[in-house]
Amino acid sequence: MKTNYHTHTARCHHATGSDEEFVLSAIKGGYQELGFSDHSPWKYRTDYVSDIRMTPEEFPEYVCSIRELQAKYKDQIKISLGLECEYFPEYIHWLKELAKEYKLDFIIFGNHHFHSDEKFPYFGHNTTTVDMLELYEESSIEGMESGLYAYLAHPDLFMRSYPVFDRHCKSVSRHICRAAARLNIPLEYNIGMMDHNQAFGKLTYPHPEFWQIAANEGCTAIIGVDAHDVKALEYSGYYDNACEELKRLKIKTMDTIPFR
Repeated sequence: MKTNYHTHTARCHHATGSDEEFVLSAIKGGYQELGFSDHSPWKYRTDYVSDIRMTPEEFPEYVCSIRELQAKYKDQIKISLGLECEYFPEYIHWLKELAKEYKLDFIIFGNHHFHSDEKFPYFGHNTTTVDMLELYEESSIEGMESGLYAYLAHPDLFMRSYPVFDRHCKSVSRHICRAAARLNIPLEYNIGMMDHNQAFGKLTYPHPEFWQIAANEGCTAIIGVDAHDVKALEYSGYYDNACEELKRLKIKTMDTIPFR
């Protein structure tokens, strides 16, 4: 079954297309299930305002929009409602209450910042030192151990900025993969950077050396489109290639997730 649980909306300020356009593109792309997981709002205790996520005030409209699309397209595609969230210990209680109040179907773990984006920069652009790499490992494992998330999105995100997959990357990757296997949490084989990688001749993620370690550690995978543009759901090439690569690595791959 062809599914994707990693779909953003224009509310995050770096995605394009209406909610309904994403649904129509998913149907055109042959998906049987589409999960919306836009970047989570956070109710900060400071005056910090993020430019990559919706605000708490925008969240009810997000829920209403997706629930309406669930009903409208129920005979053509299954639509689920979730969020992509970091692990911010100071705000986790608020997030749990939000998820309970609005009856979210799932939450995926996007480890973008160490403990809060009020204080720490984005791992994807700033993991250039071993210290930042170790913070990524620490928060990845802490988040997985919280039991809140359905899976760890782009677990090799640090390779977007870390210069080379060295012995430190191997160690961090091994620790993350062992924790995921121990906790029975899938790792996402994220194909959202494939256009970027090809356009600029870069190797970011999915990184082959990380995924070889994931295979060696007995991890389970799930493919995520990380759709920020509706066209990403219409093109099947990267998705098909991901299926083949995971098959080659003999990594057990799931296409559905347990709902909350």
